[in-house]
Amino acid sequence: MCPDRVAQLRQETVDMFYHGFDNYMHIAFPEDELRPVSCTPLTRDPLNPRNVALNDVLGNYSLTLIDSLSTLAILASAPPDDRNTGPKALADFQAGVAALVEQYGDGRHGRSGQGLRTRGFDVDSKVQVFETVIRGVGGLLSAHLFAVGDLPIAGYDPRRNGNDLEQNPIIWPRGFKYDGQLLRLALDLAQRLLPAFYTQTGMPYPRVNLRHGIPFYLNSPLHENISLHPNGEEGFPEITETCSAGAGSLVLEFTVLSRLTGDPRFEQAAKRAFWAVWSRRSNIGLIGAGVDAEAGHWIGGFSGIGAGIDSFFEYALKTHILLSGHDLPNRTMPNPAPYGSQLDPNSLYTPLTDEDNSADAFLEAWHHAHAAIKRHLYSDVHHPHYINAHISTGSPQAYWIDSLGAYYSGLLALAGELDEAIGTHLLYTALWTRYSALPERWSVRDGHVEGGLGWWPGRPEFIESTYHIYRATKDPWYLYSGEMVLKDVRRRCWTKCGWSGLQDVRTGEKSDRMESFFLGETAKYLYLLFDSDHPLNKLDAPYVFTTEGHPLIIPRKTGQPKARKKAVEKGVLPYYDEKYTNSCPVPPKLPPLSGSATAARPDFYHAASLIRLHHIPNIHAISNQEMSTVALEKSVAYAMKPRSNHTIFPWTLPPTMLPPNGMCAAMRQQHTSVIEFPTNTQHSVGNTFSLMFGGHNLVRMGSEGIAISSLNGLKITLVLEEPPDYIERAWRVSSIGHLALGRDEKVFITRDVLAEMSDPLFHRIRDSVSVDILLQTEIPPPPRETPTNFTASDSKAQGEVQSNVDMAGSSRSSNIFSSFLQQITSVLREPASTFAPEPAQKPEYEYTELAAILPAGLGAAPLPDVREAPNPVTGVNIESLTWGHVYFADQACRAKLPDAAAKAHQVIVMRRGGCSFSEKLSNIPSFAPNRNALQLVIIVSEDKEDESEGNSWGLNFIRPLLDELQKTPAGILRHNPIAMVMVGGGDKTYRALEQAKSLGLRRRYHVESQGLAIGNLVVL
Repeated sequence: MCPDRVAQLRQETVDMFYHGFDNYMHIAFPEDELRPVSCTPLTRDPLNPRNVALNDVLGNYSLTLIDSLSTLAILASAPPDDRNTGPKALADFQAGVAALVEQYGDGRHGRSGQGLRTRGFDVDSKVQVFETVIRGVGGLLSAHLFAVGDLPIAGYDPRRNGNDLEQNPIIWPRGFKYDGQLLRLALDLAQRLLPAFYTQTGMPYPRVNLRHGIPFYLNSPLHENISLHPNGEEGFPEITETCSAGAGSLVLEFTVLSRLTGDPRFEQAAKRAFWAVWSRRSNIGLIGAGVDAEAGHWIGGFSGIGAGIDSFFEYALKTHILLSGHDLPNRTMPNPAPYGSQLDPNSLYTPLTDEDNSADAFLEAWHHAHAAIKRHLYSDVHHPHYINAHISTGSPQAYWIDSLGAYYSGLLALAGELDEAIGTHLLYTALWTRYSALPERWSVRDGHVEGGLGWWPGRPEFIESTYHIYRATKDPWYLYSGEMVLKDVRRRCWTKCGWSGLQDVRTGEKSDRMESFFLGETAKYLYLLFDSDHPLNKLDAPYVFTTEGHPLIIPRKTGQPKARKKAVEKGVLPYYDEKYTNSCPVPPKLPPLSGSATAARPDFYHAASLIRLHHIPNIHAISNQEMSTVALEKSVAYAMKPRSNHTIFPWTLPPTMLPPNGMCAAMRQQHTSVIEFPTNTQHSVGNTFSLMFGGHNLVRMGSEGIAISSLNGLKITLVLEEPPDYIERAWRVSSIGHLALGRDEKVFITRDVLAEMSDPLFHRIRDSVSVDILLQTEIPPPPRETPTNFTASDSKAQGEVQSNVDMAGSSRSSNIFSSFLQQITSVLREPASTFAPEPAQKPEYEYTELAAILPAGLGAAPLPDVREAPNPVTGVNIESLTWGHVYFADQACRAKLPDAAAKAHQVIVMRRGGCSFSEKLSNIPSFAPNRNALQLVIIVSEDKEDESEGNSWGLNFIRPLLDELQKTPAGILRHNPIAMVMVGGGDKTYRALEQAKSLGLRRRYHVESQGLAIGNLVVL
């Protein structure tokens, strides 16, 4: 894009901002908001205090002015022009600061602290903690940093004599002296929010009254000795539900406030709230949207990147950036203590560790959060986008994207995940091109606005990401994206007294409200996009934009406790993992002709296809350089005729930027297969599952997966997975009926259910490499005074046996399988009336499975053809398994074993090591095969870390090799080679085998469809 065109867009952005700001100052100040359609002030709803959509944000403290100050400071660095933009913006910034001080005082406790409206923020308004922090506290802090020169304004040099700002104020025009009034007001506002942090969890309550605190949260530790009305304020119990974003996105503002004032309360409270949310992430690394600030549990099971969660991820990464290069914070109150310091919620908790306070800890949280998102929420089918999934299982729950999620592409660019950022941003660009705005929710699956949520209140997230990706790539594509946004906003949202939002992006209906973030963020990011030479765009320092778009930085000259440096170096190590991005990548090289690497991407049209642009008339055809190409004799009406051609997006992009010989790669389609089982051929097997599932085919085993008791009438959908997700190409069960599964969820099914299956699309295959050895161990009889029915206290023996399973290294002895067995066992044993105890004189047994691997090589022999041991989940209590006579030979390397070892024992157990496997077998004497003679040799191996990789059987050792044919002690080839298996676990497994009453063999199976294994289906 030519420089003159960029300068014109920059000036149009300035005009857009001032059209909203000047009208606000003229009509609304000192009110909070502006109705741009009706041109009247917008205030809180006094008749309905529970109208949180309005009252959560508005606090009757000139919110829009505070939100706009940092934008004015940024516009003050505008390059010289004939409209005097820069000096005007600086004067307006200084006048805005003076107006705030006049209305609310200077933040002191004396006479000067009383403003025309109130003393500080002493107003009777219940506000949302999150919105007040990001808009109010953040806006005041950012404006303060610009005022004192810690954030740059071109041509503005706030010269001071000495470091004491109050003693040496900055002299502004018209006699105003800036001595830190905004910082003191930010401190006053933040102190009024501290009562919300008095919770049992460390996460703040969602709301607080700026004058009265939290009298409506009666369970707070703040009210332990106070008797209040049980219904709280206004006669209604106050909800305690907050969100991950609201609780965890306070660190940037509160950390800067603590570092600037020396008051540690805010930084520690905000960090503790962040870690309280993060510590509640699910076992697959996802966090939910809603969380109860009192009880600490998730409300609802959804996880995503958008509403309710968005800025939590943002603050994880940006806190790392903000703290980079700084020492650990001071965590003791200054002397003398500041006013109001007796209110300190941190006194309720154990102090945060050095690691919790470090920059690297937040980087680690970001890395793991992004990894979980990429694993469970990211979908590259058709075109990259993010779904909403269940927090614990990762199973898809909804297939819509929301406009708030548009921020994530910009965050990825900051994190160095540039390719993912560019790909996902294309989707939002196509969506904006379709609607000339972003609807609140749009269904990827259905191709239309989701649930009627079609409004766009002027949100900045899409232009924010456009700005960050442009800064990372310098690709002119993003300038045209910004131009598209600017033109569409000017065309659709203009009113005579400001800028409205859109109530419905489809119809163009306006909403009677101008949000403060439109001036504080949307206009700001548009301006910075079109001003590459702005001082902020060239600032080489760890500054960040908050989630409300306010630039923040920790000045180097403030509070660096050098005495703590040694503790930092010793206690907190930099986080590093080869799997994560730890450096910024080189941006794509711009092509020489078209000039846009984004437009030249082979998946360029995939986003347009997913948004269905090719089905939508192009209302911008006349705007896209068509008028000049229309012959003069053709009517304007013909030129304005909508064209069914939306392949060029954003719609401001000139065709010359598209590669003339460009080709579009084939869209990635998921290869699926659907198997439907008849309703009359499969039945539940045995009493176990009919009791467990209550006659149903399926049961969800917590977050571990789905158990199937019968294939009767089921419909299973398979998707084809490719490496690196799977070791080799394999199917994955993605849904059973209408029940969707997460990427890592497993499907459990017993081999009994598959016994009679004969279907080329779904048939079981015996594993030729691994088996399970079943141990039968007698349970000691309970003391006479103890009831014979099973209770929770009887689980000790079960836990000990289970530990043998775990230490054996079996993939089926993982937490998933262990939990599955335990849940089934609990069903089998309770209630006692269903499973009556056996007579006291008859012993009871525990059963444990050990994973075993078969050898390879010339000396390998097939397993004996014996009856398969029963399934331990069925609660069987038989007298004995297949083999009851076991000989323990230690390493069996020194000499020939006794003849009775082979003739009178069915199994020989040996320890690994001392000699080769072939030598161990050669020390077994000759014997005549019979059912009471030797049938199996079990080698017990120690688990070794260096042998745990490259193994697809889930066993913690490599497959043994018998590299020569089996021989007798006399060196003669055996006519009947001995079958051998190897188990892990070392001494613990060896002792467990010694304690076993009998042993059995259970062969493993997997299920294949069309020649490929079903990777997440586990046959029990």
